[in-house]
Amino acid sequence: MKTLLCHTALLLTCVTAFAAEARKSTPPQRTATLANVSYGTHERQVLDFWRAESTQPTPVVFHIHGGGWVTGDKAVVAQLERYLVAGISVVSINYRYVTQAIQAGVKPPVQWPMSDAARALQFVRSRAAEWNLDKARIGATGGSAGACTSLWLAFHADLADPKSSDPIARESTRLWCAAVSGAQTTLDPQQMKAWTPNSRYGGHAFGFMPDPKDLKTRDTMFPQFLAARESLLPWIKAYSPYEHASPDDPAVYLIYAAPPAKGVEAKDPTHTANFGVLLQEKLKAVGVANELVYPGAPGVKHPQMHDYLIATLKR
Repeated sequence: MKTLLCHTALLLTCVTAFAAEARKSTPPQRTATLANVSYGTHERQVLDFWRAESTQPTPVVFHIHGGGWVTGDKAVVAQLERYLVAGISVVSINYRYVTQAIQAGVKPPVQWPMSDAARALQFVRSRAAEWNLDKARIGATGGSAGACTSLWLAFHADLADPKSSDPIARESTRLWCAAVSGAQTTLDPQQMKAWTPNSRYGGHAFGFMPDPKDLKTRDTMFPQFLAARESLLPWIKAYSPYEHASPDDPAVYLIYAAPPAKGVEAKDPTHTANFGVLLQEKLKAVGVANELVYPGAPGVKHPQMHDYLIATLKR
């Protein structure tokens, strides 16, 4: 036992040292061209902008961070340098959390992060001339909740209000493409349960969270969420990406960490590739171009999300 403990301690020391060395070898992210630009009045309604050097208006990667809509931050954008070197500018946004919406009495709470993403996108378009951006070629990206929001934007009808007195509100919310990882493609608990029996995600988006100040309670009320589905159905349909997919939508890319297994309990039901497979079936039916990637997936053209975004935005 003593020998085992010594070996374990040595292993932990090595792992810690390796992690520290890895952090040292990771170059710091480039400072934003513009940081904490307000697109609204709330402290979370801010974005960072990195301008790619170009004499022509540049495409844009529009990054929405993950964290279940209850945590996370815009600070780190994966593959930032690759985008900038490719001549693609980058925007990374913060948004109001579901927990803040619950405390404010907003119904459904998911309305805040979703509408914030749409408003931030409109704001970016309103700055196109000033920031040297191509208003058409904007690709949304993100992981988990950020992925769900990105797909919602990709599939939703244009939220622009041409008659608004607010010039930002008159801007389009349509995308050129979306590329996402670990996306929840539906917020319908019945669909989730049918696809993945041990599903537990989504209730907090509609107010099912016993203590908004304790993030550990986020996924504790799925049975109550499922039981209330019928009364929530208008909201569920309004905020589930799956419900909005239609033939006029932009191309999307979805990547997952493990292969799908429909009808089988998943190790990580919140980010299962079952979400991707079921969305892909609908996209194929309505004729929307898509690429689904997971270990062992057939016909993969772009192994990484940034490969797809660069190729599609520069096409």
